[in-house]
Amino acid sequence: MPVPVGLNVWSRLMEATFPYFDLTVGPFDSLWLPDHVQYNGHKVAEGWTLLVWALARYPDKLAGHEVLCNSFRNPAHTAKMVATAPALSGGRTILGIGAGWNQEEYLAYGWPCPPTRVRIAQLAEAIELIRRMWRDSPATYEGQHYRVVKAHCEPRPEPIPPVMIGGHGEKYLLRVVAQHADWWNYGFRDHALHAHKQEVLKAHCREVGRDYDQIVQVVRVGILIARTEREVERLKTDPCVRPMADIRLAGTPAQVTDALQRIVRQGAARLTVNFADAPRPDGTELFSETVLPYL
Repeated sequence: MPVPVGLNVWSRLMEATFPYFDLTVGPFDSLWLPDHVQYNGHKVAEGWTLLVWALARYPDKLAGHEVLCNSFRNPAHTAKMVATAPALSGGRTILGIGAGWNQEEYLAYGWPCPPTRVRIAQLAEAIELIRRMWRDSPATYEGQHYRVVKAHCEPRPEPIPPVMIGGHGEKYLLRVVAQHADWWNYGFRDHALHAHKQEVLKAHCREVGRDYDQIVQVVRVGILIARTEREVERLKTDPCVRPMADIRLAGTPAQVTDALQRIVRQGAARLTVNFADAPRPDGTELFSETVLPYL
């Protein structure tokens, strides 16, 4: 059975994002955008604006974030934004959300940056509040971190968008995935670590009484692909190619296909991919031609 494969872009592409998508997005089922406001001095675009433009520009694609930073927006406002987007796009929006991590952005923009455990607790409450607003109108919610009183969220989304939680922290984040996620977004590093994280999530699911198999696993993979191993090695030092520290899968089409098929056999129900040579379309187009038919 075919595995849906989405195309992801790096946060720092900025002006090149949509020209790159225009050339490459056709064979992919979905688009996945970043959510940063600044990042190591690079020019980056705001994530929600990127998403809305993508939904309008590519009317046959699902779209979401890998992933929104919960801390950047009031969750009641996020609920309203995510409810509006599928109403305008015909139900093509996925809510990808996480606890946030990049302290640079918090400090620069004046957002409170509590400890990781607190940010994860805020994420859990945010998802409860968002779902409450999607279900009830008016909605009231009282938590430790967030509250709404008789808040209207109209139009309510129909169907309800999947809530995808991104991250892999074993003690707290994966417990929130077990409790609240429809989809789990995992950034692939290697097969052994992926299997370990899956076992941790299974344990949390048992503890909270959740069926592990109900959670859709969405695995994100950074890829460097070329027709020959010699060309792969050459590209690794190309100044226009993403540093290899960011790339977990480098190889020929056959090698990339084998690795992705193994990830699918290990439990991934969806894949998202980004390419080391983007915004050049070469790697993406080679992947579409030689790997996608086997997924």
